[in-house]
Amino acid sequence: MSGVVLKANSAEVSLTAATAKTALQVVAASNHRVKVLGFAIFFKGTSATDTPVKFRILRQTDAGTSTGGTAGTHLSKNNDGDDETVQTTVNINASVEPTPGNVLEVGEIHPQTGARWFYPLGQEMIIKGAGRVGVELTAAQNQTVVVAADLDE
Repeated sequence: MSGVVLKANSAEVSLTAATAKTALQVVAASNHRVKVLGFAIFFKGTSATDTPVKFRILRQTDAGTSTGGTAGTHLSKNNDGDDETVQTTVNINASVEPTPGNVLEVGEIHPQTGARWFYPLGQEMIIKGAGRVGVELTAAQNQTVVVAADLDE
């Protein structure tokens, strides 16, 4: 990890009721670890009676089928003066779910709101070289979500 801080995001992703969907997957380059500093999940719901949306942060063992994120849109350097080439990639909006591995976190967020959290210093999540971490969401009703990650490469 070279101290190049990155921002990754999924843009808006539509969730279908009762169907798990990976909105954002962070992929570390081979032999290149990535530190996850934190995540954000924000919904666009309008109904106060909708059920909270379950999220799982998972180590995933493959990409499934998704759209590759683009530099400058889905993955950007926090400091555009950093000269290093970004090695990390992201996948967004899976149409075929990646194979789940270990569950790292699980929680629920009401779809009229969102949450942003950062890991304590020294306790950040590490993605090993060629590893993958995804944010999977399951909503009881159709919803729209944006998922973001703060990364240190």
